[in-house]
Amino acid sequence: MSDTVIRSVEQLESLYGEVPAAAWIKEIDRLNDHYRALIAASPFVLVASVGPEGLDCSPRGDPAGFVEAEDERTLLLPDRPGNNRVDTLSNIVRDPRVALLFLIPGVGETLRVNGTAEIDVDPALCARFAVNGKPARSVVRIRIDSVYFQCQKALVRSALWDPARRVERRSLPSAGDMIGALLENFDAAQYDADYPERMKRTIY
Repeated sequence: MSDTVIRSVEQLESLYGEVPAAAWIKEIDRLNDHYRALIAASPFVLVASVGPEGLDCSPRGDPAGFVEAEDERTLLLPDRPGNNRVDTLSNIVRDPRVALLFLIPGVGETLRVNGTAEIDVDPALCARFAVNGKPARSVVRIRIDSVYFQCQKALVRSALWDPARRVERRSLPSAGDMIGALLENFDAAQYDADYPERMKRTIY
């Protein structure tokens, strides 16, 4: 067994040192005006969940403000058509714990929310989040336990919003290529050719 592997919180604290006061102060148990503003400006959130099979982290996106604050302790997240694996939703009905990470294009700070979730299919609620006349399939209601912003370091290091760092899509395997590598007699080229029209039909 290697003696270079950290195996206790005490070892971690010894290695990383004291936590700055601001790192604790920014964590609160409800939304304030500043945190509401960040959520309202975000078109993209990552949702982490946990279930008997393990962990999951799934992206969610819509026009900025698609996640609504129902009140200072509650968020509403509409669910859209997808691949019907329902990994996140399956986890929530068995273990309500979730964590969210909001990103805003061009902004270095991110917002983290930890809490518990439930899935609501009330027709009036789903209709409230309709796009192009199509209601949300369900709405995830998140009860906030803690919320705080993360500083810019990760996005600065990654240069995530720098246009010069954009990767050409064609330089990487296509969706059809990746499925074709796992499935025999799959027409990857046709799958990719059909994708733009399929996206238009199924995005909402």
